[in-house]
Amino acid sequence: MKVEEIKELSVSELVERIETETAALQQLELNHTTSPLENPMQIRHSRRNIARLKTILSQKQLTEK
Repeated sequence: MKVEEIKELSVSELVERIETETAALQQLELNHTTSPLENPMQIRHSRRNIARLKTILSQKQLTEK
């Protein structure tokens, strides 16, 4: 997701998205542990996407206060 798309999401949507992305990351890491992934860069992209989501979430929470 691009930052512009993330900024359009509501706080509840961001929280839900973070949970699903975190679960997907855990699954990727588990799969990579048992047998190497074709594209291990997926793990890095997933981690960075979660970081983007958390950053935008914290920005939205600070502006609401």
